[in-house]
Amino acid sequence: MNLSKYLRAASIMAVSAAVAIGFSGAPGQAAPKKGGTLNFVVPDEPPSWDGHRETTFALIHPFAPFYSLLIKVNPENPSSPTDFVCDLCTEMPTPSDGGRTYTFKIKQGVKFHDGTPLTAQDVVASYNKIIFPPEGTTSARVAYFVMVDSVSAPDDHTVVFKLKYPSGAFIPALATPYNFIYSKAKLDQDIRWYEKNVMGSGPFKFAGREAGASVRGERNKDYHVSGQPYLDGFEAIFSSKQAVRVQAIRGDRAAIEFRGFPPKSRDDLVDALGKDITVQESDWNCVLLFTPNHKKKPFDDVRVRRALTLAVDRWGGSESLSRIAIVKAVGGVVFPGHPLAATKADLEQIPGFWPDINKSRAEAKRLLQEAGVSDLKFVLSNRAIDQPYTIVGTWLIDQWRQIGVTVEQKMEPTGPFYARLRSQEFDVTMDFNCQSVVNPLLDIGKFLSTDIGNESYGGYTDRDLDKIFEAMNRAPEEAEQRKLMRQFEKRVLDEQAHSFVTLWWNRIIPHRSYVKGWKISPSHYLNQDLANVWLDK
Repeated sequence: MNLSKYLRAASIMAVSAAVAIGFSGAPGQAAPKKGGTLNFVVPDEPPSWDGHRETTFALIHPFAPFYSLLIKVNPENPSSPTDFVCDLCTEMPTPSDGGRTYTFKIKQGVKFHDGTPLTAQDVVASYNKIIFPPEGTTSARVAYFVMVDSVSAPDDHTVVFKLKYPSGAFIPALATPYNFIYSKAKLDQDIRWYEKNVMGSGPFKFAGREAGASVRGERNKDYHVSGQPYLDGFEAIFSSKQAVRVQAIRGDRAAIEFRGFPPKSRDDLVDALGKDITVQESDWNCVLLFTPNHKKKPFDDVRVRRALTLAVDRWGGSESLSRIAIVKAVGGVVFPGHPLAATKADLEQIPGFWPDINKSRAEAKRLLQEAGVSDLKFVLSNRAIDQPYTIVGTWLIDQWRQIGVTVEQKMEPTGPFYARLRSQEFDVTMDFNCQSVVNPLLDIGKFLSTDIGNESYGGYTDRDLDKIFEAMNRAPEEAEQRKLMRQFEKRVLDEQAHSFVTLWWNRIIPHRSYVKGWKISPSHYLNQDLANVWLDK
């Protein structure tokens, strides 16, 4: 099977994963109405406002409506990993030069919110910042574009991407929703200008921010898509407490949270609101990891790192935690159910996934004793968000207690938590791999060496692992990709014990039934510009 056929198979898988439970009917089937303000709740604030730098929903949910992308997932079919549509381009290109050259024509007449024209030069400046970040800046998605050789603009309405080699991972990478198109003039003025400022060409203009409380947007009357957006505006309301967010929807102070609630909250809202609530559910391309600091003793010892994963009962944890948290599926480094994912039989060969947890924990104790740290104590750095960080972190501490390890959990808000990750000032940290378009060939870039992945926080360099990643991205056949993926997975989770998967997430979105036009996807990053959303009231 060639890559395009494999991606089509992946599309069928992903579409079937998303389901709307229509307590009041399927969303978005009537003619859109104009007007109104959408209030939605967000569990956290972002560390900065720069989409190229950040990796969190806390950035996407309040700020994606201010920006346009070159291409994006089809908002009518956001569960598909292959259905992409133009945003700023005029049509999806056919590659030339044996799949190495992609030429995009850019819409004419598009304006930034300050009235200046948007041209191909702005697109090139934005992608050069994402793919080739200058010194002093951080791009979270460098590994997505390892196949790109150059980006150029031969004129104001043409953008050309030259690839080093053909790759089916390129177009999904372009559609990543963090790839905001910025103003070249602003970037030339200060490459870090967008960390603290907003100025895009998206469906909504920035209307204000109250620190710790909200971000507001108002309709962009000059939006480049005729007739959109439908809303007059939106208000993103920050609240870290899940109970408060659930009550906000129940009391109609907010209509929706786009990240997800656990099963109990869904059931409570359905019981309380009946026909006034609609629930959309999907598998979720998101997983919590725990990552030891390889530069810090005793976590520089692979025996200690392997002991930590051997202590964890993932199969039992799936049964218990799925009742109270937004986690459920047991899997390896690849989104479960994807053609490249490990089967249960594959997983059961990897330490930490053995079916006999008593055997696993006995081996963990032996390894700690052999490493001279049978009385190991450490601090688990974690993000101060209840679902699922606190719950999974607390569960891990109990798992490690059962092999004699004592752990203190240090919870911090998103900003300080990211600062600790990036400075690698931790013993073991809760980590995560949450991606947008389901594309394992890119999604596993998280596990690469620190100097390549940019989101790899363990402090390790593993060139053999990096070579397997590159070989996978060049392999045209699914069988070869799958074989290489198993090698990659074994090296990450077993041989070098770099970083460890806990449980994959399960996305549940109960929302007020008057919210129309929004469709769930397997990612809480996708389909969030709100251009299609309207209120039926």
